[in-house]
Amino acid sequence: MDKVDTVKVPKALPRPAPAADVARVLAAICSRRPRKDVPLDRLRDRVLFETAYTCGTRAAEACGLYVEDLDLRMDDEHVRIHGKGGTVRTVLLDDRGYVALLRLYLARAGYTAGPLFRASINGSGGPLSYDAAHHRWEGYCSAAGVGMEIHQLRHAHVTELINSGVSIEAVRRRLGHASTETTQLYALLDDKVADAEIRAARRRRGRSAS
Repeated sequence: MDKVDTVKVPKALPRPAPAADVARVLAAICSRRPRKDVPLDRLRDRVLFETAYTCGTRAAEACGLYVEDLDLRMDDEHVRIHGKGGTVRTVLLDDRGYVALLRLYLARAGYTAGPLFRASINGSGGPLSYDAAHHRWEGYCSAAGVGMEIHQLRHAHVTELINSGVSIEAVRRRLGHASTETTQLYALLDDKVADAEIRAARRRRGRSAS
């Protein structure tokens, strides 16, 4: 057995969701400028899933957020994310539309402390569970006619950052990865996207030449 080489299982590449599909599902929940009669639980869901997308958090990390984790000082808004293994990272909230929606949600809910996303509509429950969030996400995806897992929101966020030229190290810190090796998978994915575009361009040139 000592002479048998170790079997290496290739790492699966992340599966980011197209931005257009993400927008369709979020819109199926409610608008970024929701009407006053939008139920609090739907507003909660919009903010919850947009948090996962805008901040690149894992769904469980978003569900576990507390109001105390937010720092909403004007023009320097941040959120403290509690990640795997007891790690804590601070993420910049750099999307003004998302911050405005978050402020609106807090005002509507009247929360000043405790879980940010609560299980009961009247706000007296504990944090919304991952299973409950997953069930609600599936319902919104079905309504939008889109097949997408919650975790693909995180993948979509990271891929957008890398495509925009953000360094691997900066992305690693935002995601809370222990090393850049995991984050590097997104760069590999970007290469595959680039390869597909190049092949498509070559096929178009080939058809024009013929």
